[in-house]
Amino acid sequence: MNQPAAAKRRTLKQKLLEGETVFGTFFTTAVCPSIVKHIPEGTLDFVVASSEHTSLDLAEFMPLYHALQAKGIPCLVRTHSREPDDVSKVCDVFDGVVVPYVEDVEQAKRLAAAAVYRPLKGVALERVLNEGKWPSPATQKYVTETKCPDTLFIPMIESVLGVENLDAICSIPGVNAVFVGPNDLTVNMGIPNEYDNPVFVDLLKKIIDVADRRHDAAGCWFGKHDPMLRTIKHGSRFIVYGNDGSFFQDALTRAFTPLRQAI
Repeated sequence: MNQPAAAKRRTLKQKLLEGETVFGTFFTTAVCPSIVKHIPEGTLDFVVASSEHTSLDLAEFMPLYHALQAKGIPCLVRTHSREPDDVSKVCDVFDGVVVPYVEDVEQAKRLAAAAVYRPLKGVALERVLNEGKWPSPATQKYVTETKCPDTLFIPMIESVLGVENLDAICSIPGVNAVFVGPNDLTVNMGIPNEYDNPVFVDLLKKIIDVADRRHDAAGCWFGKHDPMLRTIKHGSRFIVYGNDGSFFQDALTRAFTPLRQAI
């Protein structure tokens, strides 16, 4: 029996717009689609496939993407590139894009447009961005209601300048969440990897608060529970915890340490 329309699964974007907290992780090495069957129900709302900091190409994540789709788990991609054409390419296939080191407002506008105003380009896109003038009502309806209504564009805030421009970035059409890379941000702040430093903790709380005022979700990656739980208590709604490699490592450590200690 077909599900009633009201009972259909909500998209990740709908969940964010409705103020829900969503939970996900990075997949950085796992590209075999069979791994998806081992994801327990009720754990992941989304996966971020990351081609940044790896030698993998986007095409290698395609089997994983289709397996996640079959399980009802959206798959975003974190790119290495910050070029609008590359953002469009990702969003033509995956459910959305996470773009690293976004700090310039004008660049953020064009990156967001590449994601959520596809396939507009050139002069026509500039008119939409600068004047709000679409080629026609039919084009606007096609882009916003058919082509890109559920596409997510998530800029990463990884510099002090990005934080300073955060309110303007959060006001850009198409931005529904922002995501902090703590390694890059603390390096930029001059306190590399000091995730418990009160200055960093306060800045992260400020990011969450600024995004919340714009009705955008905010989150920060962590690989340990304590800083993640602290960030959730501060109001974070876009939770990205750990990655496939760290989970494998942790599981092996928990499994084999007591066995070796028993000898």
